[in-house]
Amino acid sequence: MSGHGLMWGDLYSPDKPKAPRRIDWRRIGALFLPYWRPQTLVLACIVSSSLLGLIPGFMTANIIDAAIPHRSFTLLCIDLAVIVASALISAAIGVAQGYLNSLVGEGIMRDIRTSLVSHLHRMPIPFFTGTKTGEIMNRVSNDVDNVDNVVTGTLTQIVTNVVIITTTLVAMFVWNWRLALLSTVVVPLMTLPLGPVGRRMYEVRLRTRRQRDEIESITQETLSISGIMLIKSFARELFESKRFYEVGTKLMNLEIRLAMVGRWFLASVTAMVIVGPVIVWLGGGWLAIQHSLQVGVIVAFVTFIQTRLYGPAAALAGIQVQIVSALAVFERIFDYLDMKTEAYNAPGAIALPEIRGDIRFEDVSFSYTEQRPILEHVSFEVQHGQVAAFVGPTGAGKTTITELVPRFYDPQEGRVLVDGHDVRTVTLDSLRRDIGIVTQETYLFHDTIANNLRYGKPDATDEELVAATTAANIHDFIASLPEGYQTLVGERGHKLSGGERQRLAIARVLLKDPRILILDEATSALDSHSEAAIQAALEQLMRGRTSLVIAHRLSTVLSADVIFVVERGRVVEQGTHPVLLARNGPYARLYRKQFREASRIVAT
Repeated sequence: MSGHGLMWGDLYSPDKPKAPRRIDWRRIGALFLPYWRPQTLVLACIVSSSLLGLIPGFMTANIIDAAIPHRSFTLLCIDLAVIVASALISAAIGVAQGYLNSLVGEGIMRDIRTSLVSHLHRMPIPFFTGTKTGEIMNRVSNDVDNVDNVVTGTLTQIVTNVVIITTTLVAMFVWNWRLALLSTVVVPLMTLPLGPVGRRMYEVRLRTRRQRDEIESITQETLSISGIMLIKSFARELFESKRFYEVGTKLMNLEIRLAMVGRWFLASVTAMVIVGPVIVWLGGGWLAIQHSLQVGVIVAFVTFIQTRLYGPAAALAGIQVQIVSALAVFERIFDYLDMKTEAYNAPGAIALPEIRGDIRFEDVSFSYTEQRPILEHVSFEVQHGQVAAFVGPTGAGKTTITELVPRFYDPQEGRVLVDGHDVRTVTLDSLRRDIGIVTQETYLFHDTIANNLRYGKPDATDEELVAATTAANIHDFIASLPEGYQTLVGERGHKLSGGERQRLAIARVLLKDPRILILDEATSALDSHSEAAIQAALEQLMRGRTSLVIAHRLSTVLSADVIFVVERGRVVEQGTHPVLLARNGPYARLYRKQFREASRIVAT
């Protein structure tokens, strides 16, 4: 994802209009290939059930034309026994078919969800900063669930109805070709309007899914811990209720339109199901009067066309409309799967050996969008084992500089090198393996303290956990909890204070034991006492490692080996604290400003 002139903000914009795409049926069909064995058994079940379904019609004709006229109770019982036996066998086959359908359908859903989530995990940071979380969740959850209805039910219904229609037509034409022709007169009328109805339903379904994205996004934002606290603090409950009602009303209207699309068409199909038997009775009655056609045959044909011809044909018509509309959901899933992931490994990328930690920026320029350059011609070098501090006003580009090192983004111009290797020419795994990051906003999973810590080192022993948390000044607090390291931290760690979350994050990085550290305001959430303890722990952690430290409070970076002053995307000064103070430049002015503010706070 690198190259001159490439703007990250333009790559992943969910609001950009997309040209309509043709559905790749081979791609959809490929989802079924791993399950060809159970599908073959499903097909065998369908054919067997369809053939068994012909038996009641034949037996009915035999009862009317043979058993009753000949007054044979024995023959009547035999015919009825055959009907019951065929029904019981068909029911047993149906149970087996239901299990196999579920096996195939749920397996495909698992595969789609896994592919989608795995693909999203490989998406670059700009995708997540430019896409609402609710939209992502809607595609992973609701969209896949909608595909489930097609995979587990609709496609099986199609095959079943096609087999039923085929076997029924063959039997009818072999039995009496004249009645068979009469029976098929209305079938074409059931399928003519399918194209326009399907296209209209596809359009409405696509708009409905987008509106569901909006619903999901609002729900995700307003019902999260942070969102609900913001709503309550500003007393905006009524506003959010009205906003949700308005979005819900739009979705309601779209769902009504979706339900009504093709309603007249489906009504006409229902009418054909009634008109067809009338035609058969009319033609069959004439043949019975004029040519002595047996009444049982007419009754059997009427039974066939009502239960095994018009019914399946009408179902196929409705199913085709459903499939066309369901393609809108497939399109949305494939849209995500077709998005470019991180430039995971460039052709010929090498794996970094154990790195030393030398970092060099060579004339690096970076921008999220063309309208706002973030970094302009930034060049500097940090030698392995050094502590490099980045200071400057908010929005100067300090965090962006550190995010280029692990390749969360790639620059449009210039190079970022680790141990002399352009980071774009090495594998991401080997690069990020030796980089540890503690950000200002700590994220913890809704899990135990131990499992959150082991995210940095899955095979860490209990002794290693204790050593890391002791160094981060959090072990005593954990030990005082009733459940200790098995304590659940809550959603995003909200059962803990900000300082406690931050110290857990530091302990998690301590377990990883990386060669390069990135500390973005790592002590910002701590009180003075905890900050002093953490600073001592960090000094031990940073010893012998390359550390990039971002801090607004200059008191935390006074002992840094080198300090870089960043203003408006440029490094305007660099040196040690005494050297920069002596220059009386931007750093000195920033230092004196903070000193005055601190003195004013102490005085008050």
